[in-house]
Amino acid sequence: RSGHWYFTLKDTRAKISCVMFSSHARRCHILLKEGMKVIVTASVSMYEAGGSVQLYVTAVRSDGLGDLFLQLEEVKKKLAAQGLFDPQKKKPLPSYPMSIGVITAKTGAAVQDILTTISRRWPLAEVVVYPSLVQGIQASEAIVDNLRKADQGGHDVVLLARGGGPIEDLWCFNEEAVARAVFAMQTVIVSGVGHETDTTIADFVADLRAPTPSAGAELAVYDYSLMQTQLDELALRYTRRMKQQI
Repeated sequence: RSGHWYFTLKDTRAKISCVMFSSHARRCHILLKEGMKVIVTASVSMYEAGGSVQLYVTAVRSDGLGDLFLQLEEVKKKLAAQGLFDPQKKKPLPSYPMSIGVITAKTGAAVQDILTTISRRWPLAEVVVYPSLVQGIQASEAIVDNLRKADQGGHDVVLLARGGGPIEDLWCFNEEAVARAVFAMQTVIVSGVGHETDTTIADFVADLRAPTPSAGAELAVYDYSLMQTQLDELALRYTRRMKQQI
């Protein structure tokens, strides 16, 4: 409302908060968008209220699309051309999964949300958690290893999940090795990575994509209360038929 611009400059290794006051923002002739590669003129100072260093930007000019987004588009085009996103190759979800593998970080909100959702919706299922790195240089290797382990675990469904974050934190789910490991899965796999607005290459390759980890858990399992309602309706229907026959 004040006309000030607040944004973050980032690459694969670091990020820094920026503010561009309205007096300078009014003179900026480009529209800032997520993923743009830019060159800024700025001074560096401490934002005392938040205890953080930030850039006070006076000018911005475009320097093309960001490197990360260019890499992402290149990998997407390559894998799409090879058929890894083909809807015809998606496996259908089982109606009543009794064994569910979950690949995610061993601590944090995501794993707790998943376990709580499955326990509430489908308590009959056995859940096996495969703790994995889901961020950082070694994360893609860990995810690939856990995908292979889960695929050999005899599960009905495997859920690959982590909470939201900036693109550099989710980057392991855009790695080609992870995409190919997901595609090679014999087990049905559901992807629940990030928030609703986050989309990774793993989402395109998975049999089913969920907008969040807890939504992935909901999609992966049947609703026990719904089954109970259906059974009650069947019992009532057959009781009526038996009475009619008698």
